Amino acid sequence: MTNRFFFVTGSARALIAGLIIALMSGCALADAKPDAQKGQASYYSDRFQGALTASGTPFDQQALTAAHPTLPLGTKVLVTRPDTGNTVKVVVNDRGPYVRGRIIDLSKRAARKLNIIQRGVAQVTVRVID
Repeated sequence: MTNRFFFVTGSARALIAGLIIALMSGCALADAKPDAQKGQASYYSDRFQGALTASGTPFDQQALTAAHPTLPLGTKVLVTRPDTGNTVKVVVNDRGPYVRGRIIDLSKRAARKLNIIQRGVAQVTVRVID
């Protein structure tokens, strides 16, 4: 009697190889940079100056930093205001924002570069750059 559980035919080998390649491709896709996110940006109130961020560093209104709900801490992103074309590069060092519709909270310096200080919020596109 032959034990067929351990016997793999040529077509079965091809199927297994195909599954391995498919799984490996899925892993590569999971590591790919996400597409740009669109939504509202706001900026931190002055009262957070010096407070510890999720990264463990004190918040600095003059640094080019931001809070994002899901991107890994340390991720560099390009934030663009489509209506003006203004852009700023920031590093994610905190979590937030916690207001529906908002996708990123900026330091005051970053908000100034986007010219949203007077408005408080603006529509932006957030794209991972590093």
